[in-house]
Amino acid sequence: MSIFTLQSVRKDFGIKEILKGASFSIDSADKVGIIGTNGSGKSTLLRMIAGLEPIDGGKILVNPGVKIVYLPQQPEINPDFTIMEQIFADSSDRLHLIQSYHQLSEQLSRPENISNSSLMAQFSQVSEQMEQTGAWELETQAQIALTELGITDFTVKVGSLSGGFRKRIALVTALLSKPDVLLMDEPTNHLDALSVEWLQSYLNRFAGALLLITHDRYFLDKVTNRILEIDQGEIFSYSGNYSYFLEKKALALESIASSEQKHKGVLRRELEWLSRGPKARSTKQKARIQRVEALRQKEFKTGAGKVEISTLGRRIGKKVVELVNVSKTLGDRQLISNFSYEFSPEDRVGIIGGNGVGKSTLLNLIIGKLAPDQGKIEIGSTIHIGYFDQHSEALIEAADQSQRAIDYIKEEGEFIKIADGSQITASQMLERFLFPGSQQYAPIQKLSGGEKRRLFLLRLLMGAPNLLILDEPTNDLDVQTLSVLEEYLEDFNGCAITVSHDRYFLDRVVDTILCFEGEGKIRSYSGNYSIYLEQAAKKSLSTPAKIPALLPAIPAPPISMKPRKLSYKEKREIGELELKIEQLEQQKQQLEHQLNQASHGYSELLKQTDQLHHLTEQIHQATERWLELSELDN
Repeated sequence: MSIFTLQSVRKDFGIKEILKGASFSIDSADKVGIIGTNGSGKSTLLRMIAGLEPIDGGKILVNPGVKIVYLPQQPEINPDFTIMEQIFADSSDRLHLIQSYHQLSEQLSRPENISNSSLMAQFSQVSEQMEQTGAWELETQAQIALTELGITDFTVKVGSLSGGFRKRIALVTALLSKPDVLLMDEPTNHLDALSVEWLQSYLNRFAGALLLITHDRYFLDKVTNRILEIDQGEIFSYSGNYSYFLEKKALALESIASSEQKHKGVLRRELEWLSRGPKARSTKQKARIQRVEALRQKEFKTGAGKVEISTLGRRIGKKVVELVNVSKTLGDRQLISNFSYEFSPEDRVGIIGGNGVGKSTLLNLIIGKLAPDQGKIEIGSTIHIGYFDQHSEALIEAADQSQRAIDYIKEEGEFIKIADGSQITASQMLERFLFPGSQQYAPIQKLSGGEKRRLFLLRLLMGAPNLLILDEPTNDLDVQTLSVLEEYLEDFNGCAITVSHDRYFLDRVVDTILCFEGEGKIRSYSGNYSIYLEQAAKKSLSTPAKIPALLPAIPAPPISMKPRKLSYKEKREIGELELKIEQLEQQKQQLEHQLNQASHGYSELLKQTDQLHHLTEQIHQATERWLELSELDN
């Protein structure tokens, strides 16, 4: 049963038409993921449904009695409230009961009040009222949810907490409000992997309808049963999760390409007919001429705009960054202790750990923004660093917010050399990054948060860095841009270092994990994030499900006094595995090249995709065995 409906809804911001006449309905069991490029109107759509943004035309019809709760990216809070006061800010009666209950409990705990019949009567009355109003149960649920999200002191003032913890408090407030429709804008931002897993499980049990925007593709795939795509002012609905959407989108684009090819053939034949001599033209029919005109004017929708990254890199020497016995303390916290690591020219390193453990501090040490307390950091002479910071502070500091987007890009260069050696203008580069002509002349302050991040990323990559440092790059970037960034990093001629909580992104782009494990200790793991979890599970006495993913305190492996040496057979196996992995990687690369040629039918595509999956699994198994033997050889 539909609980709200959009009928021909329009929204226009002047420089961009967000919705051209969107119509769709949401049922009570829908778990909807909203996707689209930054600036396409995802957040605006949620705000319109929440009644916080006016519409320019059409209707939004909500069934009587339906409760809609909206969780924005930056929730509003009262800094003077304690955590529990903020949670119950919209339930003042129950908050008053909870406060009264705790005050009376504290008073009755004093020896002089044990026999105070008046206090006992008040305590009994308040306890009964809490039972009747559900305040007792709600407080328990709040405490459980907050604890799951890493918050255990409920008396702390909200104003003293970081943005990440404030987001968690707002998240719990929204979840406990028992809405019929829950609107969530980037709920996984600033959450570590354990918190994301908990939220994912909670939303899978959530009884109401859900509309969410998220860059976390694993999360999107697990939670949703429907996808709404905003593309060039139109909304398209797909009845399935994110994997289903990708499959259907690929088929649709293949169909569009086929139809466009047929259309070009028909148009070519019609034009050839019109170009014949006067005798043929004297007999041509008016209807046929009109048909040619219609064919000329026909436009094919190419689907979502495609972000293109194609800039020249620069030479990189053998030395990138070397850290030798580096330590760093902030206040009374030892963040990094005696850490040594040498980054190689083709490294793809992911840095993980809980909030506040020192990940961004390590990046700031590498770029020279901070100095180590002890140890040394050496940067190669050919290294040109591109730093994509978590909050786009470089964009905010370097650019006048009234400056036009195109002028900000032109500061890097009027013309840009791209990978094929040719030159394109700054305006053309902006178009590749989905900034149409009208938007290029808009002031930066008029861009959405995600569009600012995309603009900053473009400027950064135009500088052709050979050491790319990314601090939480997935925050505020749409999944399309992230996919292209991931492909860019695969071919990037340089070293890439990434701090991220995004499991999908880490699986795609890194081959080494540096994990902050508490008390300044940083441990290196070979492989992407999923392989790291498997290795960490083997080193831990816990089960894999209980490993504190992306959090500190994974126990070190037990050290044997007499480590077992490799047998001759095992040493030979290591050599054979190295050769096998190399051969499998070559086969995988050839198959991926064939897939990228796009010259095959759908059945052949499925066959090759299955082959690619099988090859990937073989590589994974061989690599796992090689790692197991390598551990024994150390």
